[in-house]
Amino acid sequence: MKPNIVCFGETLWDIFPAKKVVGGAPLNVALRLHSLGANVHIISSIGEDSEGTNLIRFLDEKKVSTNGIQRHVNHPTGNVLVHLDKNNTATYTISEPVAWDHIYHRQSDTLRISESDAFIFGSLACRNSTTRATLLKYIEEATFSVFDANLRAPFYQMESIMKFMHQADLIKLNDEELDEIFHFLNVSVKGMKAQIRYLSSLTKTDHICVTLGSAGALLFTDSMFYRNKGYKVKVEDTVGAGDSFLASLIYKTLTKVEPQSALDFSCAMGSIVASKAGATAMVDNAEIELLQLLDS
Repeated sequence: MKPNIVCFGETLWDIFPAKKVVGGAPLNVALRLHSLGANVHIISSIGEDSEGTNLIRFLDEKKVSTNGIQRHVNHPTGNVLVHLDKNNTATYTISEPVAWDHIYHRQSDTLRISESDAFIFGSLACRNSTTRATLLKYIEEATFSVFDANLRAPFYQMESIMKFMHQADLIKLNDEELDEIFHFLNVSVKGMKAQIRYLSSLTKTDHICVTLGSAGALLFTDSMFYRNKGYKVKVEDTVGAGDSFLASLIYKTLTKVEPQSALDFSCAMGSIVASKAGATAMVDNAEIELLQLLDS
């Protein structure tokens, strides 16, 4: 049976020097989940402008439901300027205020969340009080909530990050975000595994995944650790690689794939996306199987 998954947060346009593509972590996750076979619902907001119309047209072409996307007259569709360094690693300049800062609570979305298998959200959408208040209501309805830390300075406060981690059933963050969290906590815990165990105990969260860039990822689930050391690829750009990793991990987890296989597949997916242009590049199972075979 296909899992039913709700993604919440920013939908926008990523603006590169020579092109403009749809983006936003929740939307990237939703699109990858859809390509894997999940039933996906995205809750967000766009403007009553040409960028919003084009975004809706793109999702219609992908056959992704747009019923959860609100439109606002007074707030434009969001955009992000993407900067790529010499290693094609991305950094971002995020516009504000925009439509996804003003996502309003709707009863129809509350019902959909309560009936879903997973509810995925991140920290960026919480920079505005309207969207943050809506998210806090929705989390209460989720049967399995997934928090993607996705820290983007200056749009977060560590007190809020800690609150969201306490509310999540699964936390995904990268190694730099883990370091920042422990700097905030001001506790001395040596070693990543020990830090993850400490964070799991502190937040009462049974599932934590830390991505390590080209070095793969470390997954802690049901008191067990699983490790993938990464796959070697030539990086085109890193935009959306982590989003595709998370989408794959959630999909495989919900479809009862054992954790090591789920982690291996997810790392391969993230690597292949990084080897292609754009966050929503097409990836098929044959590519993933070939990458894993070449690495074995």
